[in-house]
Amino acid sequence: MSDEGNVLPNRSELLSHLFSKPADLPRDEPLIAANINEQLQHMGLSTWSISVIRRVRDAIYRISPNSLLEVGASIGHRSAWLLDLFDTQTKPRRYDIVEQGNKFAVIIKRLVDRYEASSWTNIKVGELQTLAAETMAWKAATVTGLDAGDAPLETDYDAIIVDEKPEVLAKSIESCLQLLSPNGVLIATEPMVPAGEVDENDEAQMALVNGFNDWIELIKSSQEKYFIAFIPVFEGTIVAFLRK
Repeated sequence: MSDEGNVLPNRSELLSHLFSKPADLPRDEPLIAANINEQLQHMGLSTWSISVIRRVRDAIYRISPNSLLEVGASIGHRSAWLLDLFDTQTKPRRYDIVEQGNKFAVIIKRLVDRYEASSWTNIKVGELQTLAAETMAWKAATVTGLDAGDAPLETDYDAIIVDEKPEVLAKSIESCLQLLSPNGVLIATEPMVPAGEVDENDEAQMALVNGFNDWIELIKSSQEKYFIAFIPVFEGTIVAFLRK
């Protein structure tokens, strides 16, 4: 991790350090990211707020990951911020981007090519939980000496960013925690609390409620093994995990 010339704090204080005051980086949105942001608006897609993404970008700069996983890239708005960072700072050895749809993956591929990052960036199309399960099965097979081919993901990422729907956010984070390196940091945002009364026959609303309950349970069950930091920023709260 980069310490920007300062002595690193104790492990229990590390997350607060990584997400502290803004880093000495440009505050304006990169031009390519701004153009993608306009596309998002036209397509009716949502993304993390600029304040959240900027703070996450600053944390990634401080972490200086050798390997990075981004889950839920959509059409690459946050990815563009990160690729812009890596264009002028130390590049990771590997940057994996997971997106469910082929259509979005094609758009992200154009973005990666634009930054000439295809040699160290991999776009994985599929469900995160499935890819993670396949990766852990691969790891188990290699431990037993079986020839299991190549895993879809790595098992020791220095940083993982998870942007999933509230219904599956907790389960996706749980899957990704298995893929962190011992000093790796997982970054997500806190889901909104479901509001109003919910009809038990309303499947969409019940999925949101169940997803939020899963989130609360994840936070409770993870505190024994992980330091968890909640970082409020404008239009969002970043949540970060670091193994104790």
